[in-house]
Amino acid sequence: MTTINIFTENIFQGWKLNEKDVINKTRKMLEFIISHNKEQSCLNNREYESITLDIVFCDSKKTYELNRDYRDRDKPADIITFAIFADDEKSFIFDGDINLGEIVIALDKVEEQVNKDISNSKNREQELYFLISHGLMHLLGFDHQTEEEYNFVINEQKRALESIDYDKI
Repeated sequence: MTTINIFTENIFQGWKLNEKDVINKTRKMLEFIISHNKEQSCLNNREYESITLDIVFCDSKKTYELNRDYRDRDKPADIITFAIFADDEKSFIFDGDINLGEIVIALDKVEEQVNKDISNSKNREQELYFLISHGLMHLLGFDHQTEEEYNFVINEQKRALESIDYDKI
């Protein structure tokens, strides 16, 4: 059985997250995605004992800075994913551990998107986990440059969300 290490940090003052719950639900979604897509992911044909990833919760000012400094984009983002293992051909497994990378989520953007949703079909937790599932897909090497890839990613996100009983998204 693979050990999954998820570390979180919330530097956003406006939303007191239950980080233990976030870690548990993220772990469950990651386990689901891996169990159904390992062969297509960056984990294929790799031997490892553990997987590690970080999630940082911040504000859109921080994602603006990260976008500007690392992606040459002059705008804030709701989510930025730094997929260390999937994006670096020189990635290595250290002491049996794969460090997938980091997901950075602007919680004020999450709230803004929920408030913009005219149909009010999602609450902020559902939107948060939708973004986390999206970040997990990127950390595992899935992208969406084509319509087919986009549909695959969204479908797998929905399935991962169903695994944590967020099937209304």
